[in-house]
Amino acid sequence: MKKITPEKIRYYAPVLVTLIAIVVLIFIPTGFENRLIYQGTERVSARVLSTDDSMIIDTGLVRSGEQSCVIEFLEGSFKGQEYTAVNMLSGSLEIDKIFVPGDTAYVRISHRDGEILSVSMTDHYRLPWELLLVGIFVAALVLFAGQTGVRAVLSFILTILMIWKIVVPLYLNGFSPIISGIAITAALSVMIVSLVYGFDKRAAASSLGIIIGLGFTAALGAVFTRLMNIHGAVMTGSESLLYCGFQDLNLTEIFMAAVFIGSSGAMMDLSVDITSAVDDVIRKKPDITPWEAVKSGITVGRAAMGTITTTLLLAYSGSCIAQLMVFMAQGTPLDCILNYKYIAAELVHTVAGSFGIVAVAPVTAVAAGLLLAKGEQKKQ
Repeated sequence: MKKITPEKIRYYAPVLVTLIAIVVLIFIPTGFENRLIYQGTERVSARVLSTDDSMIIDTGLVRSGEQSCVIEFLEGSFKGQEYTAVNMLSGSLEIDKIFVPGDTAYVRISHRDGEILSVSMTDHYRLPWELLLVGIFVAALVLFAGQTGVRAVLSFILTILMIWKIVVPLYLNGFSPIISGIAITAALSVMIVSLVYGFDKRAAASSLGIIIGLGFTAALGAVFTRLMNIHGAVMTGSESLLYCGFQDLNLTEIFMAAVFIGSSGAMMDLSVDITSAVDDVIRKKPDITPWEAVKSGITVGRAAMGTITTTLLLAYSGSCIAQLMVFMAQGTPLDCILNYKYIAAELVHTVAGSFGIVAVAPVTAVAAGLLLAKGEQKKQ
């Protein structure tokens, strides 16, 4: 029987804590499960048997009018029944969807006393393919990384649940987005880093660097969001919140919080890289002095910062590549482009997030060197 050592306890304890947190989060209600908009409805998948496109009006690329679809419900209270539903088209390629026979649609059934009142063709049913994609990702991660891959999957699940079950409800209930966002992101970062190292000094060093980086990013993002007069409504879909009963939400502060939440993953990446590098150097040279270890960490940080800051730039620019193409196609001058609110918002995201990464590197290097190195200066 293998002896249970304190080191093993510290290494496996984060897994147990994460599993408990995941189970608790799964069963914690958000408080928004029974909103009025979905009462008296049932959301199910349905097979499209036939369509009638005679009422669709084509005007160039724009399609408007309505499409009649005969569907068969594949699940729910009305499973096996057929119904003729109407798919309304608004003329927007982004919003509209066109069905063909054989498609699986996701529909919302409004009913009363066992009778169908209406059926809304919500969209194509994508859940099986989404689950398949996630399953392939999890399998590849576990096969390639083994036990570390399992820990990565746990951190992935924990992050999703923390955002959906904690962050979003807190924001909707009017809690300070910046304060609660920093607290939750810091706690999440500590748990994710601890899944990598266990509850030890390496996790402490990485966590310290991440938390300092979050603070710098939050401060810089808040200051320049105010200076540039960026309103939080620049976030996609955020303005709709104001029209559905949440007029008191501070969208600008939510935008500020989104800046450091969006860059926290890159901060964790860099912090773990530096800590692992310093730890490896110390293991191979146990008599190294703390400040020599710090110098090694700073060297690694300098090399990694160049690519990680560019990673943020590519991530944010990739989300608005279509808009950049429109600007170029219209011959929009560069100074006009940079003065658009949503471009300025992406600039704050990128630069403030990159500044946080710049802060993470030296702090993590110093913390890792001082906490991990045990060597003493060699006597002459």
